Amino acid sequence: MAPKETQKEGEGAVKGIEGGSAAALDKSHLGGGDECADSGCLSVALGSEAVAGQGQQRRPDILTVTSWLAPVLWEGTFSRQALQRHYRGRNLTVGLVVFAPTRSADGHLERFLRSAITHFMPGQRVVFYLILDSFVDPPDMQPSPLQSFQILMVGERWWWPDLDLMGLQVLREHLLGHITDEVDFLFSTASNLVFQGDFGLETLGTSVAQLHAWWYFQNNQSFPYERRPSSAAYIPFGQGDFYYGSAIVGGLPRQVLALVQECLQGMRQDLESRLNSTYEKHLNKYFFLHRPSKLLSPEYGWDAKFNLPPQVLYVKVAQDPRVV
Repeated sequence: MAPKETQKEGEGAVKGIEGGSAAALDKSHLGGGDECADSGCLSVALGSEAVAGQGQQRRPDILTVTSWLAPVLWEGTFSRQALQRHYRGRNLTVGLVVFAPTRSADGHLERFLRSAITHFMPGQRVVFYLILDSFVDPPDMQPSPLQSFQILMVGERWWWPDLDLMGLQVLREHLLGHITDEVDFLFSTASNLVFQGDFGLETLGTSVAQLHAWWYFQNNQSFPYERRPSSAAYIPFGQGDFYYGSAIVGGLPRQVLALVQECLQGMRQDLESRLNSTYEKHLNKYFFLHRPSKLLSPEYGWDAKFNLPPQVLYVKVAQDPRVV
């Protein structure tokens, strides 16, 4: 069953690759700048959240809207035709960040990219940002003319023991340095995902969170929030709406930057206090304080270790899909 909701008060080099050749990227090159300035993108995102709530069919078996009126995306709960009409002529650019250090990616990156060029924002301008600790040539793929790549090197941080902290710090620097000027919407994902269905316009929003595939179906009293009051990620018992997964987050670039900066601050504070807490727990604290405007259902990040419940009609994004 779905969890009950409770109320609360609530320095690396950059290398651009486009069609296999180096290319400098800015928003004017991508065509997104004047069409969707910050205020314009906010109105577009808010409009998208409203459109995403206009389902094609009723799904009484699932939660489709939260207590704070944020849509929860499941197959059949949004109209692709309405979304196409809403975004027609807006000339958007969407970024996708993936952090794939060699010590943890373990061959995931090529599988991830091959699926992403097919299913991530089909028909839209897309910039893939690859955060790497050693330069590798992109796999031999044939991206569309609308798709381009940038490789962001972690530089001298390759030795950092906390990979999440390293990845967030690199992402923060590039968000401040150039990404916020290059894309209108941004998603950051883990490298062990594979897109099995279209991850399209329905997912765009001001602040987008992913419902954890396992914990969504558990009672919120058992959520693995950080329970130590001395931690910056602390959430008291009896509070919290959902448990969010860290494999996918997204939204307007400045919203993603705010999330990254707050998680970094909390993780550093815990390190100084000699507390070992995870990025995912700090992410949940962020969404506890700043509720997301759109939620991705477990269909957008299903873990193949679990049997499919009847509520999940179609796995759009899978973790470890070799056994899906």
